Amino acid sequence: MTKKTTVSRGFRVPGFTAAGISCGIKADKQKDLALIFSEVPAIAAGVFTTNKVVSPTVTWCRKMLKSSKTFRAIVVNSGNANACAGPRGMENCKSVASRLSQELSVRSKEILIASTGIIGVPLPAQKIVKALPTLSEKLSPAGWSNSAEAIMTTDLVAKSKSLSFKMGKHKITLGGISKGSGMIHPNMATMLAFIATDAIIDKTTLDRALKEANEKTFNRITVDGDTSTNDMALIIANGKAGNKSIKAGSSAYKTFAGKLTELCLDLAQKIVLDGEGATKFVTIRVQGAKAKIHAHRIAQSVATSSLVKTALFGQDPNWGRIIAAVGYAGVPVNPDKVKILLNGSLLFKNGEPARGASQPALRKKMKSKNIIIVIDLHSGRYSDEVYTCDLSYDYVRINAEYTT
Repeated sequence: MTKKTTVSRGFRVPGFTAAGISCGIKADKQKDLALIFSEVPAIAAGVFTTNKVVSPTVTWCRKMLKSSKTFRAIVVNSGNANACAGPRGMENCKSVASRLSQELSVRSKEILIASTGIIGVPLPAQKIVKALPTLSEKLSPAGWSNSAEAIMTTDLVAKSKSLSFKMGKHKITLGGISKGSGMIHPNMATMLAFIATDAIIDKTTLDRALKEANEKTFNRITVDGDTSTNDMALIIANGKAGNKSIKAGSSAYKTFAGKLTELCLDLAQKIVLDGEGATKFVTIRVQGAKAKIHAHRIAQSVATSSLVKTALFGQDPNWGRIIAAVGYAGVPVNPDKVKILLNGSLLFKNGEPARGASQPALRKKMKSKNIIIVIDLHSGRYSDEVYTCDLSYDYVRINAEYTT
């Protein structure tokens, strides 16, 4: 039986160490190089961007996950995407992996690599290679907060989450870090997520659990509708918990997958909360749909509407923008059945504005930092949610000046 989950801020995952330092890619000695290390051989799984233009780090990880049975480390740099810089990009991956393998006494193919930052600028790989001995020396069971800081780009806050739960007599721990603030959209975004667990689970089952969790979490967030070149979520499991191996379809799998989804959802929502220039966290909930995919498409349509997002920033309860986004989602909809609510206040019903909905009262509700928009189609039993934020002046400022 699974007992109550416990959560901690400064976390540890048995059998793992982590570190984060400055290697000189970023200015002002900001942390820009992170390392996660498993003390024993572990298995890993990953999901990646669907963008056809990818960083060599994505290519490297895809290849390693197919060819290697065990993994020991994840190394991540921020401040430079190592993308669209020619053949040199893959050579950078090889040189970093080769040097780190010597430092950690592991094989190069047991190392996964990620980068995030500006595209099209050659990665100063020599700075990373030179810093690897120091990075390795800094590895600590309590080093996750430093690694979370080291993967940030335009993020305003570091993002981490851990939880532990009982599976029979064994305690299982999940801990993860993520980064992301802009270029956030499903499949995937400019986001990185790295998760470690001490559970015993086979690679196929771990891969399935991550994909299921990703679909319900990282693939349910959007800030600006842009999907970048470097995005990935990786999970590594070292088996230190000593539990009976988790198998797909079992009650143990249901528990593990549920906890992994819980952790990923927290990390995903923290990305939206830290959206570039964002002032509001917005949940778009569509219910009463004929099919799950219909609910998702409508929620996604509303969540990505620039007009809806700017209205939210301006605290303008303009339901016309919402119903318009519902109508162009490419899903059969009867507008005379649709009902729209914002933070519990009825905006639209039976094809017309709701009677008695006062503008001053609605504007007051829109001052809230948490907005929930419910769209009831009254056509079926399926529902879905997408998480987004408003679109502010600062979003334009941040992205207009990104390379300068």
